[in-house]
Amino acid sequence: MALRNAVLAALLEGEASGYDLAKGFDATVANFWAATPQQLYRELERMETEGLIAARVVFQERRPNKRVYSLTEAGRAALRRFTSQVPKPSVIRDELLVQVQAVDGGDLEAVHAAVGDLLDRSRTKLARYERLRDRLLGGADEADHLTHAERVGPYLTLLRGMAFERENIRWAEDVLDVLAKRSGGPASLP
Repeated sequence: MALRNAVLAALLEGEASGYDLAKGFDATVANFWAATPQQLYRELERMETEGLIAARVVFQERRPNKRVYSLTEAGRAALRRFTSQVPKPSVIRDELLVQVQAVDGGDLEAVHAAVGDLLDRSRTKLARYERLRDRLLGGADEADHLTHAERVGPYLTLLRGMAFERENIRWAEDVLDVLAKRSGGPASLP
């Protein structure tokens, strides 16, 4: 999948500046797609040149003027084509998993610390995703939201991100317990 498809999907929410998209990526699609602001701005330029998005300048008095982007019909057509294709299977390329695989011949304490860092990051992400879920639901229950919301895609991908982080937490806790037992020390969950 190309970054452009994630941008097209994000612009379904309405027009946004590059800054808004970068912040939105952190808050919404970070659970399944990562991009640096530099990558995002380069892609926005390419997409505008290709006619997938349109930009307009918003004049601001106390701040620099900003460009806001919106989907064009060509962008909507590209998004329809993208969603009609069979997605490529996901692959895992995770350096931490290689370290865990090699722990028996490596630095057990360093791997223990790296898994502890994963556990901390996953707990933080899960808490952020839970706050986002509460904002998206706005007091409604999940079934009502999924039945009546204008858009359900952001909520459904959020659920996947939450499940992913819950599994990271479960796995990291198990690994830390095993590594602590192997080192002869007490289990030390961060």
